Amino acid sequence: MPKRDVESATAMIGHFAKQNQHREAILCFLRMLHLNIRPNEYTFGTLLHSSVVLKDLHLGKQFHAYAKKFNLNSNVFVGSAISDLYVKLSNLEDALRAFQDIHNPNVVSYTTLIHGYIKEERFDEAVVIFRSMPERNVVSWNTVISGCSQIGKNEEAVNFFVEMLREGVIPSQSTYPCAMIAAANIGALAMGKSIHACAVKFLGELGLFLANSLISFYAKCGSMEDSLLVFHKMRERNIVSWNALICGYAQNGEANGAIEMYQKMKLMNINPNSITLLGLLLACNHAGLINEGYKYFNEDRSLVKAEHYACMIDLLSRSGRFQEAQRFLRDLPFDPGVGFWKALLGGCQIHLNLELGEIAAKKILELDPRDVSSYVMLSNAHSAAGRWQNVLDVRQKMREKGLRRIPGSSWIEIGSKVHVFVTGDKRHRYKDEIYMALGYFIEHVMDSQDADPVMEF
Repeated sequence: MPKRDVESATAMIGHFAKQNQHREAILCFLRMLHLNIRPNEYTFGTLLHSSVVLKDLHLGKQFHAYAKKFNLNSNVFVGSAISDLYVKLSNLEDALRAFQDIHNPNVVSYTTLIHGYIKEERFDEAVVIFRSMPERNVVSWNTVISGCSQIGKNEEAVNFFVEMLREGVIPSQSTYPCAMIAAANIGALAMGKSIHACAVKFLGELGLFLANSLISFYAKCGSMEDSLLVFHKMRERNIVSWNALICGYAQNGEANGAIEMYQKMKLMNINPNSITLLGLLLACNHAGLINEGYKYFNEDRSLVKAEHYACMIDLLSRSGRFQEAQRFLRDLPFDPGVGFWKALLGGCQIHLNLELGEIAAKKILELDPRDVSSYVMLSNAHSAAGRWQNVLDVRQKMREKGLRRIPGSSWIEIGSKVHVFVTGDKRHRYKDEIYMALGYFIEHVMDSQDADPVMEF
């Protein structure tokens, strides 16, 4: 070229980056400096992204230093890229310092920082930053909704989605799956249906990713008819679509439905993957179909992973076939983790195999000395067998280690409102009425096993 300037050099760097040739892009930048061509904000934006893709924090820090040298770190485009680098490769404090250097941060700058706080599970601080944004777009709303969903703040995710609509922001194709997953996790069927209706209204045709989320949502809420309806209305399907349906049937204890869908999938020449196999094994597990479980496990051993071995051990243990379960454990091609021994312990609890249960519990506690659930399962097994001294011994060990049982929880949706309960709940506003009804049912059942207390109540 007769004339090489910052525009042509940046275009070359950008071309290499788009072709995923990030090291060539960096060499081009070095050549640019050698020719005394001063980089601009677009040059650094591309280079900082390349260092993120390469996961090279040291390189990213060098680019940050160069940006400071050329007084570009305060530029909103460069500053946002630096903040994103530290969110993804370093720590929140570095990202916050980079954000504070930006003059007039924009919605991208704020959204990047919010993502960093959510990634560190500092949810309350993320919400404060979100509320302080001078303007919010669909990307910033998506960030906070998906972030809530990923860290288990499911009710908050749904509430943010509703608030987004009230503020007149139209959701994008990627907003809905996060909201659907959150609604599924709290079993909010009515709310999920409203989100589904909203997606139809604003999007018309649902994308593949959203349709797959809907299949999983309805399955988790126990409505396999709706799952099947969404599946049949899809114009295109992939392996995820079939897996969502197979796993949905498995989760709802409908083993025949899962097996039938698997057979249809095979007839359409769609190759199963490890998730398909896991769904089939879960279906066999719920229905106690041991022979079928063996059949699918051995059908394609290239798909078998650690979780499939654990599922088979769980299936055999729950069915009381402890010798086969132990043989599976002994022949594992890797060292069994806590989950494998828990599967065995669960079966021992059901069939009151206390001797083997104590061995399994001992193995679990060797791997994870603070695992509360293994103590609880062992205590329950002793309790069912009437070995009360052993129950007291287990509980004493828990107290000595300072371990506390996490209370069980459940929820029910009434009139689009989700009511959450924990074991021995005393905080619900209708607690008096609930305990009165419960007391009535217990008394009625104890008086007569033949009466229908629901009709009389």
